[in-house]
Amino acid sequence: MDNDNFEKQMRSLEYFHSLRLLPGAWTVVRLDGRGFSRFTESRYQKPFDPKFHELMVQTAKALLEELQGIYAYTESDEISVLFNPDWDFFDRSLEKIVSISASIATATFTHAAQTIVNFDSRVWLGANKSQVVDYFRWRQADATRCALNGWCYWTLRKAGRSVTEATAALENKSVAFKNELLFQNGINFNDLPTWQRRGVGLYWEEYEKEGYNPIENKTVVAKRRRIKVDDELPMKEAYGKFIRCFLDDLQVPE
Repeated sequence: MDNDNFEKQMRSLEYFHSLRLLPGAWTVVRLDGRGFSRFTESRYQKPFDPKFHELMVQTAKALLEELQGIYAYTESDEISVLFNPDWDFFDRSLEKIVSISASIATATFTHAAQTIVNFDSRVWLGANKSQVVDYFRWRQADATRCALNGWCYWTLRKAGRSVTEATAALENKSVAFKNELLFQNGINFNDLPTWQRRGVGLYWEEYEKEGYNPIENKTVVAKRRRIKVDDELPMKEAYGKFIRCFLDDLQVPE
């Protein structure tokens, strides 16, 4: 077999190499820490640790900046990054998007934490702005649910309950029951830091930077872009309107 035919035969076995994201679709890349439950239990405070929180924000910021996304959202060990319908990263190659996004997250967190971790990556596609809004409302609702469960579970564990006992005590229990459990232990869920209950948003903002023009010998002001980290996100319908603003600013039709 000559070299050309051998090359074609080998390339033909790269089954997923030619997969592309649908043209014109809104894209969200979602990343999760692999095995982070075990990883965090022995290294960070439970249920929430400010140091781990900062590491996740730093990782989300790297993804937003390097992949040039519109908006990033992180809660727990999860990060979602939104891209506009015209995003053409590696010609919208699914293989490249998931592998490179996972490698950016892994490298950023590992370097900052000085501990080797792994992230996996997947892609969500939305047909219109309403679906994008629903996606981020869904992830925020998950953040709130997990935060409440986490606070209840670790409150019971710290009170001496075993893993089995704490899990059984919360199984099929209502939100009201869980809030009351925390209240009886001196914790008002609504008074906890907003980032724990609603997650964190990252997005681009413009700012003015003062400089000096040596040719004209005068001070000048230039507009620059930077990433804003928002620890005080709104919730429910207000959060939906908040997300909608990013989509409408792009002037992309429904």
